[in-house]
Amino acid sequence: MSAKDMANDMADSAPRKPRTMTVTIEALGAKGDGIAQTDLGPVYVPLSLPGERVEIELDDEILRGRVLKIVEPSPDRQTPQCSHFGQCGGCTLQHLAAVPYLDWKRQIVVDAFAARGLEVSVDPVRAIGPGTRRRAVLAARRTKKTVQLGFHGPRNANVIDLSECPVLHRDIETLLPALKTLIGPLLTRKGEARLTVTRAANGLDVGISGAREQVSAADRAKLAAQAQDIGLVRLTLEDEIIAEQMPPLVRFADVDVALPSKTFLQASCEADTIMAQLVVAAIDAGDKVRHVADLFCGAGTLSLPLGRRVQVTSIDNDDAAIRALDQGVRHAQGLKAVHTRMRDLFLEPLSGKELTAFDAIVFDPPRAGAKAQAQALAASKVPLVVAVSCNPKTLARDVRTLVDGGYKIEKITPVDQFIFSPHVEAVAVLRR
Repeated sequence: MSAKDMANDMADSAPRKPRTMTVTIEALGAKGDGIAQTDLGPVYVPLSLPGERVEIELDDEILRGRVLKIVEPSPDRQTPQCSHFGQCGGCTLQHLAAVPYLDWKRQIVVDAFAARGLEVSVDPVRAIGPGTRRRAVLAARRTKKTVQLGFHGPRNANVIDLSECPVLHRDIETLLPALKTLIGPLLTRKGEARLTVTRAANGLDVGISGAREQVSAADRAKLAAQAQDIGLVRLTLEDEIIAEQMPPLVRFADVDVALPSKTFLQASCEADTIMAQLVVAAIDAGDKVRHVADLFCGAGTLSLPLGRRVQVTSIDNDDAAIRALDQGVRHAQGLKAVHTRMRDLFLEPLSGKELTAFDAIVFDPPRAGAKAQAQALAASKVPLVVAVSCNPKTLARDVRTLVDGGYKIEKITPVDQFIFSPHVEAVAVLRR
């Protein structure tokens, strides 16, 4: 190999000097990143806002930029509430003022429906305040010197050790130091554990998973004592209950339900209430609605508010959630009939014949949506459908199916359940 070839090879293998450039941010993307149009194509710049001129360090391979300097700030820029903002991946938009922030959330829903050919009127976003997150999944990792407990960094596996969090309910935020002490002895230097922390109506419920495999009886006893000292109503390690002062209770329409450890629960009590109000209002406005099916019902988030008005058949494939809902119904007063049924609606959606028993259908599926059930509904004669979703894209897909089957969109309301993040909940009401 010649000296010239060797020099070229060395130049090719040497680390590239990062390219810097100054760009104008023209829009916010669906994930909350600013978008700048350049000769290379669109460049995505986290922590920037429309109208800003920013100096960035550009990663040519993925066309992402890191802000080095804000040359001209947007008038919509505000001071973030949290000292971890920018390093923690839990929030992406604390730096955007409230009005344009909510407008952007609404536009996410508008764009999702437009992508399915549905030009629809979308209501203003129903907002909730900070400090309302009642359930969070935290990562825990041991380093040489300390235990880290918090959320991952943006687009990386680093664990940001939280000293504060304006999103979490205050009861969870203040317990973070005690939770680090609790989880510390269960961690190794390899991998990480997860803590699912839930603020129930009667206290905090903590579930630990991914900790070291061998936990002695003595260690379990220590964990149980610590759980009692810090006031947990329940502590679970993997699938084993380590300590339980009382079952954690959640309250839907003044009905107490004992929450199973791995059952789905809406992230915010305030958003939960808003969505229930929207669903109940749609049912109340229906023409002689007497019998409703609540599909993907979980532990009764919507079934119980509906059960104050009409007869409800509640269906889900989570056996523990169905049993908890059934127990709650048995001890409640003032409900119409609420019947529970176990069924995997992904594999076996309600058929056209089964749907004829109902005056209205409510469905609130996981992020994947309810494609098969929407197809069955589109071929049915059910007068009223209310769809709830945390994923505007799959919601728009399912609503498109219903519209093609003869339904008309009456109302779409976004709910800002996941504040400062790119996620948004929405409730859609459709009638034949």
